[in-house]
Amino acid sequence: MTLKLGIPKGSLQDATIELFRRAGFQITVGARSYFPSIDDPEIECMLIRAQEMARYVEDGVLDAGLTGYDWVRENDAHVVTVADLVYAKQSFGKVRWVLAVPESSPVRSVKDLEGKIIATELVATTKRYLAEHGVSAKVEFSWGATEVKPPVLADAIVEVTETGSSLRANNLRIVETVLESNTQLIANLEAWQDPWKRQKIEDIKMLLEGAMNALGKVGLMLNVERKNLDRVLETLPALKKPTVSPLSDPDWLAVNTILDESTVRRIIPRLKQAGAQGIVEYPLNKIVM
Repeated sequence: MTLKLGIPKGSLQDATIELFRRAGFQITVGARSYFPSIDDPEIECMLIRAQEMARYVEDGVLDAGLTGYDWVRENDAHVVTVADLVYAKQSFGKVRWVLAVPESSPVRSVKDLEGKIIATELVATTKRYLAEHGVSAKVEFSWGATEVKPPVLADAIVEVTETGSSLRANNLRIVETVLESNTQLIANLEAWQDPWKRQKIEDIKMLLEGAMNALGKVGLMLNVERKNLDRVLETLPALKKPTVSPLSDPDWLAVNTILDESTVRRIIPRLKQAGAQGIVEYPLNKIVM
């Protein structure tokens, strides 16, 4: 038996494959193939655009897949949300679909768009947003380069952004946030009821979440004399609970802990001053809670 797994093609592809690598899966994408190889004989991968993923998972073409919450909502797909995986194309965080207008536009809120034209790829979600605010406007599907359409081809756009830099570069101003989104692992309803497939999907979830937990973290090992232990522990960040183990020499102890990578360069010199020796920093791929 195999699990049919959808990998998002396009902007999320590299980040997704890297996350799977950290989780212990090696996915290799051929130059022209839509069927990447994976070093797990129980999984078959297929590259699918994130915009279409939820529909194929809902229909059972795929047992599970990774896509954005935005596209699950846009397709009104009936699927199981297995896990929230907060990563995006450029940064490990959420993205926003925002309503944006030219800097010179008099529009200050969605209410000001009555009777106007809005260009977006997220048509259904935008229409729902307008309806929620009692606004009647024309929503046109945008095939790309949405940022360049105002003010000639549209009065406003609804576009996805991580940093807002592309919008600013096109002299656009964010008016409101329409939807926040992050990547999700989703499953087909029938596949989720199958014991083998459900276990396989839950195993993938655990490993991916473990890889997410390890992002920005490193391990730290060191040796310390018993008489200096309190000083060393006081140097480590608050709320951390390091593992302290005896060494063959009864006067010495080993300390093992996990730290934010951004703090290590400041902490290691202080640990040395506190009496720590044999300090080793090592990378982490997964932290399974």
